[in-house]
Amino acid sequence: MLTRHMFAATVCAVTASFATAEEITLPNQIAWTAYGTGSAGYNQSIAIGAAMQEKLGVNLRVLPGKNDIARTEPLRQGKVQFSANGVGGSFMAQEGVFQFGAENWGPQPVRILAANNGGTFGLSLAVAEEACEKAGKPGCEGFTYSDLKGLRVAWIKGAPALNVNNEAYLAYGGLTWDDVEIVEFGGYGDSWTGMIDGTVDAAFAATTSGRVYEAASAPRGVFWPPIDPANAEGLARMQSIAPFFSPITATVGGNIDGTDGIQTAGYAYPVLMTYSEQNTDLTYNMTKALHELYDEYTGKAPSVDGWSLDKQNFTWVAPYHEGAIRYYQETGLWSDEAQAHNDKLIERQNALQKAWEELKAEAPENWQEAWEAKRRKALAAGGFEVVF
Repeated sequence: MLTRHMFAATVCAVTASFATAEEITLPNQIAWTAYGTGSAGYNQSIAIGAAMQEKLGVNLRVLPGKNDIARTEPLRQGKVQFSANGVGGSFMAQEGVFQFGAENWGPQPVRILAANNGGTFGLSLAVAEEACEKAGKPGCEGFTYSDLKGLRVAWIKGAPALNVNNEAYLAYGGLTWDDVEIVEFGGYGDSWTGMIDGTVDAAFAATTSGRVYEAASAPRGVFWPPIDPANAEGLARMQSIAPFFSPITATVGGNIDGTDGIQTAGYAYPVLMTYSEQNTDLTYNMTKALHELYDEYTGKAPSVDGWSLDKQNFTWVAPYHEGAIRYYQETGLWSDEAQAHNDKLIERQNALQKAWEELKAEAPENWQEAWEAKRRKALAAGGFEVVF
């Protein structure tokens, strides 16, 4: 099996088979993971892959994964070079929390190439219109997240990012998981099958997901409860759970297209990422291809426009790969502020990884409890923000 350690060493050995166009040099085949088929992340990956095939002769193989672990494990093993992941595979993997806090995982040395920061679609906890009636709000008139009390909310096994997102929306409404009925699903797609067949009343999604459009046209319908950007207390509760969220106006998505949009929340999604050890030249050229082929794939999938160069956020919650930084330096977009922020994030990762190795040497009986305490202590000692 080709491990991720071996992959970086083999990249230079296959340069003779590289396809080159407009000074973009990539292998004839690239592989990355993405969210499940029908998701916004998968659809955007396919659109980007079509542009790479047409202009560079490069075949992008997209492997769908049901959850954060399924998307990140192939990257860790070196079976793929990149992942169009979300906050689970980037921020939470970096932090070593939830599924990434298991003894066989730990804080991961993730690095970003680019992210979709389009802001035209939301990442929201949707409610079946039928469920509004159960809450005494027929037609969903006046329905807010506080009205989810007692209703059925999706919980995805092995997908802490999705579950934390749901928890954040519940917190906005002044609720916790104890206030709702938890319905477990094996993957994101399964939860939306449940939204259609009536198994669950609320599930998380990008507003542009294919499953959302499917559910919006089904008998139960889809409703997006509003997020009020002036509700400081609600937003504080939300961001205490998920600091990567911010209020936005979503203008595209199921039951949104053709309207003035809805007030909801969002964050960067998808996030094209890799590991720190990935070959710098490969990462540089992948970043360059993503941006310089933008005109070829823009408009080819819902919200794919958010990958544009002018929408990149260089002070997000996870660091950029040095290969990507090289490209952004060439474009004149990388600043001293961005570099200082990146360096601080790498210091944060190093502190977490050091704490992880120390705990492994201690071999505590209750790993989860010990790691949670060790992690928070390491972050506080290093002067880093303690999240989770």
